[in-house]
Amino acid sequence: MPTRGAAAARRTRAPGSPAAGRCATQPRRLRHVSPERLTDLHDGWLLAEAPEGLDGPALAALPADAWLPAAVPGTAHGALLAAGRIPDPFYACNEAQVQWVGERRWAWRLGFEAGELAEREELVFEGLDTYCSAWLNGERLLESDNMFVPRRVGVRERLRPGRNELLLCFEPALARARVAEAEQGKRQLWNGDSARLHARKAQYHFGWDWGPSLIVSGPWRAVRRHGWSARIDDLSCRSELGSGEATLQVAARLAGGGERCEFELLDPEGRCVATQAVAAAGEVGATLAVPDARLWWPRGLGGQPLYTLVARVLGGGRVLAESRRRVGLRTLRLVQAPVDGEAGSSFHFEVNGQAFFAGGANWIPDDSLLERITPARYRERVAQAAAANMNMLRVWGGGVYEHEAFYEACDELGLLVWQDFMFACGLYPANAAFLASVRAEAEAAVKRLRHHACLALWCGNNEDYMLAESVGLAGPGVPADRFEARAIYEGLLPEVCAALDPDRPYWPGSPFTPGDAKSSDAAVGDRHSWEVWHQQMLPYQRYGDVQARFVSEFGMQSHPSLALLESVLPEEERFPESRTVQWHNKAGSAAGPDGHRRLAVYLADNLRVGPTLADHVYATQFVQAEAMRVAYQDFRRRWQWPGARAVGGALVWQLNDCWPVTSWALIDSSGTVKPAWHAVRRALGSLAVAVRLEAGAARLAVMNGGLEAASLKLQLRVFAMDGRLLAEAGTACAAAAAACSELVLPLPGFDEPVVAELLALDPQGDRELARDCAWTEPFRFYRLAGARIAVVADGQALRLSSDRPVKGLWLQGEGLALDDNFIDLVPGAERRVASRIALPMLLEVVAVDHPARVFNLMNGGD
Repeated sequence: MPTRGAAAARRTRAPGSPAAGRCATQPRRLRHVSPERLTDLHDGWLLAEAPEGLDGPALAALPADAWLPAAVPGTAHGALLAAGRIPDPFYACNEAQVQWVGERRWAWRLGFEAGELAEREELVFEGLDTYCSAWLNGERLLESDNMFVPRRVGVRERLRPGRNELLLCFEPALARARVAEAEQGKRQLWNGDSARLHARKAQYHFGWDWGPSLIVSGPWRAVRRHGWSARIDDLSCRSELGSGEATLQVAARLAGGGERCEFELLDPEGRCVATQAVAAAGEVGATLAVPDARLWWPRGLGGQPLYTLVARVLGGGRVLAESRRRVGLRTLRLVQAPVDGEAGSSFHFEVNGQAFFAGGANWIPDDSLLERITPARYRERVAQAAAANMNMLRVWGGGVYEHEAFYEACDELGLLVWQDFMFACGLYPANAAFLASVRAEAEAAVKRLRHHACLALWCGNNEDYMLAESVGLAGPGVPADRFEARAIYEGLLPEVCAALDPDRPYWPGSPFTPGDAKSSDAAVGDRHSWEVWHQQMLPYQRYGDVQARFVSEFGMQSHPSLALLESVLPEEERFPESRTVQWHNKAGSAAGPDGHRRLAVYLADNLRVGPTLADHVYATQFVQAEAMRVAYQDFRRRWQWPGARAVGGALVWQLNDCWPVTSWALIDSSGTVKPAWHAVRRALGSLAVAVRLEAGAARLAVMNGGLEAASLKLQLRVFAMDGRLLAEAGTACAAAAAACSELVLPLPGFDEPVVAELLALDPQGDRELARDCAWTEPFRFYRLAGARIAVVADGQALRLSSDRPVKGLWLQGEGLALDDNFIDLVPGAERRVASRIALPMLLEVVAVDHPARVFNLMNGGD
């Protein structure tokens, strides 16, 4: 979309000039004022329930008291909530009380002044959710049935002098989808109502095993008026990297007038590094050479310099239209190669020729009401992923193609994006009308997102192959035509990607295994490893048994933070077994909700849990954190030397939540990180260690994600639960770059439970670089109480110590922002934890077998 208004003057040079392709040293000034006007139509909207049978002018004639203020971008649910017409759907079991909103028709109305008209005038709807008719001054403009397809309509001849009225009417999505289902037949799915498969709408709105059923409607993205005489309809670039330089092949599609089109590339500091101008025509292109190109890298491997590509249409000595894209210069490759000594092939990514382990998380929409996710909130969530040492996020296929702010944050912070197309857990139709809608959706998504350096891969769907296999429509020996949606995932979508984004890999589904094997094959492709939690409910200690070439989903549930959970529970419901607590756990199966039962099993297998809600919050979060520690360590330790990349990445389900819920998220919907976030942060560190106790030995792993080998000193100490030092050992270790190194240290046998602490130290100064602890499990068998824990403020930091081993020390207080948390302590090893802001006066501390205690830091702590 062209930017609003004209850009500041830039260096330009006419086509054919002797220095064409280079930036002018004496810039020629252009007039700033552009005839292109892009105006948000976001203020002054009204919402009313639309009675059946009324359309267009009849809806506009509804009485004044039928209308209430509404925000755009927005939803009917959001407007009704702001007006106090419905209760908070996230509180208690109110979700059930607001279902009627999604069952009604809703009219949106806006009056605006036409003012001075441009040569061309269009109304731009960036997202209409979902079944929508639009009228301008009583004349029908459009009908839309795909939430993900932006619409642009010429209106110059329809605008009136003075006041104009725009009217939108949204039909209930579920009712419309059920009409299609009645015509085409019911299809199988996991999660939500089966009719959702016929609606090109965010699938999670129909309810998921972590989210409520809130079938929202409305203009969920911007509505704008665009006046122009020239417009840049599309802008794209492809880059090639050579030794120290880059070449950009730039293309634009122009509409309207103009004399010439100028392309300019600005470096990360805003300086022009290349420019070229060509005669304006419908389709134009240019080649820009970039000497001394600065490469974009994923987080942890280098910087994220971003260039700015600017295209301008010029005429009559002024800028008529302008469009900008921020781009990163890098190469990216999906590598599927033999794995030393094993069957199948690897599945890992390589950027700028460097292979790396993709550690990260799955991303779901951050709210059920999408209009509430601000750019600042996107930035906060992505920054939290980056702070957890993640380098990849997977945008899951049951949500939305996210707002530009999400991808911009990923570009800037170095997180690659695995981008699903919006199909999830269902057998979708493939009739002609559906395919046409999907093609328009895919083309819009690819054109909008393809310039982002963060975008690593397009993926056809989430778990649709798994579902087809479960009902006998796919898998070994099954004819391909039994699963009709293959026409989408293996035909339409790769065709769109090849035409519009040919340099980026496409993958048909997640999970997916090429050929005749099942999608659960661990030796090829990506895999969802749900044998822990789902399926057999394996102990989390066995994550090493369910590894795969790329583990694109795995996870363990926990409650959200106590403060968030209590905020949505009525006073009388604040106990672990309450109806409302269970309502806020959507996990289940065909037999019904059973997340609470699965949680109970994992708690019973590992811990003794107290009776209060606070006890249960800590216990579930403890189990989740330990599960994540084991999983990431066991997956990452299989990223070994070149040619032995047995596991190329691991993306936990899931990073975030869309409402206050017991789920697999590492960060709850208030933005509070759980203990598991810290476990993941440590396990994905550029340098990380892991220790496992075996009979007569300790198996150690050193995982080096950096580009340089590291010389380390490893120190292992083993303690009894009462604090006695039972054994210690040390060794030097040369940790190879971008690899995992493993070794075994012999230990004496122990006839009592123990805890082993492994430290990786800088050999020059004994500075701690990484740490891990292994305990004799299960924890429920042992009494870990009785330790004297000391917590002392030291400036803007805490000093922590104990005379006995302490497991899972969790510190919480108002506004607390510690660099580390969920900490294991052993005797004789004081830990210093820095805070990013001033420490609070009161600090609550809890650990396994230790009830919560409050420390007054102003009085010296303990």
